[in-house]
Amino acid sequence: MHRIGLPFFLDTVGTMGVSYVCGFFPGVLTAILTNAICTLFDSNSIYFGFINALIAIFTSWFVSRYSLKKLKYQLGFILTTAIFTGIFSTLIHWFVLFDSQNPVIAETAGTMASTIGISPFPAYILTNILFNILDKGVATLFVLMIIYLLSEQTIDHIGKSTWMQRPLSKDEVKSLREWSRNIRFSMRARITLTLVVVSFVLVFISGWVSMKLYFDNEKAQRTINAQNAARFAADVVDGDMVGEYLKYGESVPGYNETRQLLYNIRENAPGLEFLYVLQIREDACYFIFDLETDEVPANPPGERAELEEAFMPFLDKLLAGEEVEPIESKDIYGWLLTAYYPIRDSSGKCVCYAGADVSMVYMTDYVKDFIIRMSLILVAFIILVLAYGLRLTDSYITYPISSIAQCVDGFSYTGENQETMDNKVRDIRRLEINTGDEVEKLYKSLCSMTLNQAEQMRSVRRLSESTAKMQEGLIITMADMVENRDSDTGAHIQKTAAYVKIIVEGLKKKGYYMEKLTPKFMSDVVRSAPLHDVGKINIPDEILNKPGKLTDEEYAIMKTHTTAGKKILEKAISTVEGGSYLKEARNMAAYHHERWDGKGYPEGLHGEVIPLAARIMSVADVFDALTSPRVYKPAFSLDKALSIIEEGRGTQFDPKCVEVFMDALPEVQVILRKYNREI
Repeated sequence: MHRIGLPFFLDTVGTMGVSYVCGFFPGVLTAILTNAICTLFDSNSIYFGFINALIAIFTSWFVSRYSLKKLKYQLGFILTTAIFTGIFSTLIHWFVLFDSQNPVIAETAGTMASTIGISPFPAYILTNILFNILDKGVATLFVLMIIYLLSEQTIDHIGKSTWMQRPLSKDEVKSLREWSRNIRFSMRARITLTLVVVSFVLVFISGWVSMKLYFDNEKAQRTINAQNAARFAADVVDGDMVGEYLKYGESVPGYNETRQLLYNIRENAPGLEFLYVLQIREDACYFIFDLETDEVPANPPGERAELEEAFMPFLDKLLAGEEVEPIESKDIYGWLLTAYYPIRDSSGKCVCYAGADVSMVYMTDYVKDFIIRMSLILVAFIILVLAYGLRLTDSYITYPISSIAQCVDGFSYTGENQETMDNKVRDIRRLEINTGDEVEKLYKSLCSMTLNQAEQMRSVRRLSESTAKMQEGLIITMADMVENRDSDTGAHIQKTAAYVKIIVEGLKKKGYYMEKLTPKFMSDVVRSAPLHDVGKINIPDEILNKPGKLTDEEYAIMKTHTTAGKKILEKAISTVEGGSYLKEARNMAAYHHERWDGKGYPEGLHGEVIPLAARIMSVADVFDALTSPRVYKPAFSLDKALSIIEEGRGTQFDPKCVEVFMDALPEVQVILRKYNREI
């Protein structure tokens, strides 16, 4: 395209194609190398490297979210890259290179400006964008052809080859980012910031040092040029004729010839701005020779000029005819470096000075232009370094460590579910991290640790289940000891335990007492419900099995089964290791005869002060007592029993416990029918 001279460059074909297939870092590398190669036939190409690098990043980002195979996305991609490229390339040509990118573009921009009546700069931008739409359209077409020629499997294989673990899907990457969103300052952000800061610091330091060295060297060179020019000028001026030159000027023979020699000296001194000869007095200085420039006319012989502030510290030496160091000054003529050399007459007396000025402004302008051009080049390489750093960070640190952390985090919250724990162990092992460094070693250690922990938990769970069965056997044995003494409570412990389970699950389903109804609490209450009457072991048989109504003294003794049960279970809790499951049994044994209105026994507790386990047992115990035959009464009908329970809502019983019990009437009837057949 460069040889043909058409306004197309096609320098982003490889950049877009590689970015699409391989990702942003290979794309950025391709962009930089493309522009480096283009400098072989177009030296200005190197300044546009950062534009192509940004196109690589944009292409990689775009194809990760949209399908380039759909027309609407193709048009959006082409338009976006064309606008971006058109604007930035125009800025570089307009403000840095000061020339047109292509004669056709320049001519078209000029025609557009004159036709629609806009200034050249916006016309140049619009023209550049239009030509870039065509250029990026052709480049995108080439990319689509590459995609068409490559199979999906090949593209997928190339894309996955950069992973140092099992490649993550888009959904998995999204999940990983969602999981790490609450991290205050991620490792990726920290490393990126470090790379950015280090890159810019190095660029700044190297740029500053190189500019300083260049400026000092250039200043030293120009100082030498000024000193030599002043010395040469002093050699060609006849000191004995200075008085005549000052008084009569050009009319003095030899004046014009001397001035011409001074012109020759100035033209052959690089960077020399002004060359003149003047006589310095205490009140002012007076020109003898002054060479005109394109911007500044010459001062005629004898012209008086005020002494500048910068020269005042050296005035005594100048009046004495001594040599002085070069002087920097800023005046109406700009920022100048002035070298003076004395001109002496035949007696050796200093009669005037030859002055040579070099402009420091041109030096700074050159340095600024150099800095801008170097910045454009360095930005491209900074982007390359950042892209490589991010690629390295993502592949070897961010994704592996985040994947491990997410899996371990999930593993730590598996709770008591063995199947979930086993699945999490398999998730960790499926990561297949192979970074070949400390991260891989950490991963393998975590794989071993989680697998061992899962197996240990399996063993602990088996032991726990065995212990739980032993505990349940102990509970049933203790309950049977009591029930066998009571001739009137057949299957009481089985039925009350079943009713307790119905009420507990009903409360959970309704969302009542959620802070209390943990899985452990529910399990402990159901398992230890049979012990609620364990205190009856201390009640004499004649009272426990009396067929008639108890006297007040006998009833008082019967009521002590609550406090006796509490003492028995508290002793068991303190004696049996791991007996915390009996705490709810103690609460039920001690307080299942307390009332919601505070009129119960043994302590007269009321409302939610009564332990929840005891409030649940109260409903279950009373309902079973009502529906079961006793030596002193027949079994009440279901309707009668439910009516009595309903009447006790809010007085004798916790209203919520009654509510869920009534809601579960079909389940209650199943239990009632089952055990009534056995009685």
